[in-house]
Amino acid sequence: MSTEKTTNPFLIAQQQVRNACDALKLEPAAYEILKQPLRVMEVAIPVTMDDGTVRVFPGWRSQHNDAIGPTKGGLRFHPDVYVDEVKALSMWMTFKCAVLGLPYGGGKGAIKCNPKELSQGEIERLSRGWVDKMAQVIGPEKDVPAPDVYTNPQIMAWMVDEFSKIRQYNNFGLMTGKPLIIGGSAGRSTATARGCVFVIKEAAKKLGLQIKGAKVAVEGFGNAGSFAAQLMSELGAVIVAVVDSKGGAYDPSGLDIKAVYAWKEKNGTVKGAPGTQDISNEALLTLDVDVLIPAALENQITAAIAPNVKAKIVAEAANGPTTPEADEILYKKGTFVIPDILASAGGVTVSYFEWVQNLENFYWTEEEVNSRLERMMVESFNAVHEMHSKQKVNMRSAAFMVAVNRVVQAMRVRGWLH
Repeated sequence: MSTEKTTNPFLIAQQQVRNACDALKLEPAAYEILKQPLRVMEVAIPVTMDDGTVRVFPGWRSQHNDAIGPTKGGLRFHPDVYVDEVKALSMWMTFKCAVLGLPYGGGKGAIKCNPKELSQGEIERLSRGWVDKMAQVIGPEKDVPAPDVYTNPQIMAWMVDEFSKIRQYNNFGLMTGKPLIIGGSAGRSTATARGCVFVIKEAAKKLGLQIKGAKVAVEGFGNAGSFAAQLMSELGAVIVAVVDSKGGAYDPSGLDIKAVYAWKEKNGTVKGAPGTQDISNEALLTLDVDVLIPAALENQITAAIAPNVKAKIVAEAANGPTTPEADEILYKKGTFVIPDILASAGGVTVSYFEWVQNLENFYWTEEEVNSRLERMMVESFNAVHEMHSKQKVNMRSAAFMVAVNRVVQAMRVRGWLH
């Protein structure tokens, strides 16, 4: 795995925090505390495979900062995950929570595995094994995981069950993104996409752009990407292209998103959907569209691609899709980037709602969840936009400044800084 300054996500996160601390003229100790996680737990998880052999999988949990509240963040299963990635993602979660004003710090977890090569039984044993090894450092009052890349509500359910066995009582507040029947929240599955669409609408207002008829391209067609495409098309936008890890579907006159989704469900990819042309990932990123939604993995928009990005709005539904060099290029050419820590914060916001509902044992309707989510996303967008206008910085710098300021205020009143 490359550790060049441009692609190592931990170095990128540190630079973003350093820039925000400098812009806010904070005391040096603030950056020293924020530049690394408070703790990182690494575990080895032995799993009995279906053939009777035992394999040991490495797992991590990074807890970046808990000045404002328990740490919170996803848990990913991925064959290429590595510790610096987990640390960076936990840092971004701290600031994602802070920019939304949630009473959380940032956490992130991972297991290095290829879930596509594992049976359901093996995935269940691996999931329970991670909880067994992490039980001392997680819990509703300490650190609250959630689904992420290649994890889902079923995996959360197994983990909650394992933790409840360890604690000897039902402990549904341990995880968010659970099935509804055991304390999940209405509206959780669409929350990341919905939050992203709420801020796209706000950005469009500021730029004088009509959503109805606007051309949109979506990179990544998993949970966030597919729902974002669906929600944007419901608002009258024209989705001209989508890609997933196996290929893309393009139709300049607009895709039928429901048909593309049905095709992907049946064939495992959007590529080849009836009536569409193939399109590569890179070609999609540089299409002549109004809105580009990167909803895949890190470092997709690079310095090589950024000069050719034609979208007026780039709304980052994924974590870290734009490299710092690309960010600078986009800002200089006037592209309005809604950064990941704001654009993809709908998921953690509804995770927060789920945790609150678990603690109260009182559940809200989907309408209540969505209207509260809209209010928080719009307020946060406006706070970041105000900082962007006042300080004459790009939206990412503005979001980090709003977030870092909130975390440092908490650290200061707690006596971490003198």
